[in-house]
Amino acid sequence: MTKILCLALNPAIDISSDAEVVRHTHKTRTHNQQQFPGGGGINVARVIATLGGTCELMFLSGGATGALLEAMLKPLPIVERTFRIHDPVRVAFAVHETSTNLEYRFVPEGPLVTEAELAPVFEAIASSDADYVVASGSLPRGAPDDTYVRLAELVAVRGGRFVLDTSGASLSEALSRSRMFLVKPSLGEFEAFIGRKLAHDDVGAAAQAHVRTGAAEYIAVTLGADGAVLATADRIIRLPAIDVPVNSATGAGDSFVAGMVWSLAEGHEVDEAFRFGQAAGAATVMTSGTELCRRQDVFDLYGREQQRS
Repeated sequence: MTKILCLALNPAIDISSDAEVVRHTHKTRTHNQQQFPGGGGINVARVIATLGGTCELMFLSGGATGALLEAMLKPLPIVERTFRIHDPVRVAFAVHETSTNLEYRFVPEGPLVTEAELAPVFEAIASSDADYVVASGSLPRGAPDDTYVRLAELVAVRGGRFVLDTSGASLSEALSRSRMFLVKPSLGEFEAFIGRKLAHDDVGAAAQAHVRTGAAEYIAVTLGADGAVLATADRIIRLPAIDVPVNSATGAGDSFVAGMVWSLAEGHEVDEAFRFGQAAGAATVMTSGTELCRRQDVFDLYGREQQRS
């Protein structure tokens, strides 16, 4: 069985709710509150479990919010490994304004961690035999920008496949200094890395240029309402967006990564895994707040798109 390990260095408790109008100064009364364990790596693990896969989840946890996060994860069919830190896990908020259908997302930077607190994570990754290691999300404060570079090297040296979904300096370090299997930035994250705006028709060539540097075997760039692009050393695959009702974009990128990795672990070729990832992302857009995709929605959308192609 192909083994998948998901890593969440900056997890969160994700709380979402609805409000008719969001106004400054005045109290904004909310309703329909939901809360889920979140943060990139946790979201990826949740979706893989939803799809029927098995995975191990490693995450940092501290404080009273860390205890709550752990309690929220317990009922899920995920093998968990917790690494203790001093500072509390962050709490993120999303408010859907029903009068405009706009979503407001408030995402704290997260806890401050020390090198000593991160050391057991490096040891665990070095000793893991997982075929795929998926690192998704931002780094907590105190974690060096090259943290993902170092983790990717540990996975590569034993022949594993390192998958990364992050942004900012940690993405720049990884694409500049390491050799990864798959990297999935959004268009905005990729543009920030290369330092210029891109027309959508130019995204594939720009991503392919970085694949050819040896940075990654595959780079998948999600374009929101304009679909997604997958670049390999010799091919560029462009998929249009799947037409679905939009309720919330929260977790869509994580779901895309989870869908791709699950499909690859099931033995599918990268083209089909790319299509499946897009279906998982679109299925998450259909759900409200911080809820992620539903299994049947993913397979229905994937099947529908297969018929069209």
